[in-house]
Amino acid sequence: MNLLKLAAAALFAWFLALPAWAEIKIQDVTSPGGITAWLVEDHTIPFSALELRFRGGTSLDAPGKRGGVYLMTGLLEEGSGDLRAQDYARALESLAAEFSYDADKDSVSISARFLTENRDDAMELLRQTLFEPRFDQDALDRVRAQVLAGLRSDAKNPNNIAGLAFAKMAYGDHPYGSDGKGTLDSVAALSRQDIFDAYEAVFARDRLYVSAVGDITAEELGTLLDDLLGTLPDKGAPIPGPADVTIEGGVTVVDFDTPQSVALFGQKGIEREHPDFFTAYVMNQILGGGSFETRLMTEVREKRGLTYGVYSYLVPRDLAAVYMGSVASANGKMAEAVEVIRNEWRRMAEEGVTEKELKDAQTYLTGAYPLRFDGNSRIASILAGMQMDDLPISYVETRNDRINAVTLEDVKRFAAEFLDPDGLHFTIAGRPEGLETTN
Repeated sequence: MNLLKLAAAALFAWFLALPAWAEIKIQDVTSPGGITAWLVEDHTIPFSALELRFRGGTSLDAPGKRGGVYLMTGLLEEGSGDLRAQDYARALESLAAEFSYDADKDSVSISARFLTENRDDAMELLRQTLFEPRFDQDALDRVRAQVLAGLRSDAKNPNNIAGLAFAKMAYGDHPYGSDGKGTLDSVAALSRQDIFDAYEAVFARDRLYVSAVGDITAEELGTLLDDLLGTLPDKGAPIPGPADVTIEGGVTVVDFDTPQSVALFGQKGIEREHPDFFTAYVMNQILGGGSFETRLMTEVREKRGLTYGVYSYLVPRDLAAVYMGSVASANGKMAEAVEVIRNEWRRMAEEGVTEKELKDAQTYLTGAYPLRFDGNSRIASILAGMQMDDLPISYVETRNDRINAVTLEDVKRFAAEFLDPDGLHFTIAGRPEGLETTN
């Protein structure tokens, strides 16, 4: 067993560097049973990664059952078929395979990594996981306790406090407006039947997206898909409609005893399919994207020393789009940080950007893109995300061209139309001096 673990570890380390992104050739595969998937073949090593996504995520929670989908997802690895939790873990370990599960606002994802020689047995165990979950009461109680402990910890975390307050303000009673993990009361009240109901809501063919990367052919993948997923029901629970985003300019202060306040700020956003999305993406990189050369970093951190970090980011979710940012600052400095951020929002809207800023942003974004393709599992995840965003297979090849096609005039026009400094809302957890709730 130790030798098996060492061999698996070596293969995991090896596959992280393969394949190089420039060599990625994506195939559109349809199984004999009609299940579609994207595939990147790489026969360099006897190893594959499989990514399953089910649209809907924690937004599929039934009324009064908040946290049901999240808790159900955490229970998938706690036994299936005749295997209780410990037996299931041993079976997975004996195959040198790895399954992981996650639930967010828009999807439930299952990631599988396995050796070619163990593929059939690994997929049989995964099939059993998907179609014969046990949801034993003792496992439910154990995982529930872990979720409740996490919720209690979140209640003392200013980042989570600010995030929940912003979500409630922006999305109201829509599922996006509350924590997908649930509340202490809602999670405590979930029954075993509620978990089975959440399971039936999520897993269906009408919301399935699949990708595979590694040592598997299109024909082999087609057979695998039918064996693994062929008996999925056609439809799951209805996905909620779009959220009505209601963000008004101002400040919300959530009192929390801490020497450093945390703020989330935002305005209405832009959908992923909008024709100006790439312009927005480049503009954001200049304003507050993930580098130290952004305007917000320069003005808030470098020039004034008000924070260690300040960022902005586009959030185009399935059912709503917002444009957000985050900053943490000492209570005595947060008011100034808020003022500087709002001023930079306004300056960008009024002046646009410089030629140098545009070129630097394009160089950064196009140069960083290949680094995302750093292993079979990561590539499989990217491909599944592309499918969910309704992007074409050619997107991998054309994405950087679309970044480079953004012009100075595009950014100036879009910033003037889109950025809303007076509509920017700051939700702050802490005791910021000189700031009070305005609406």
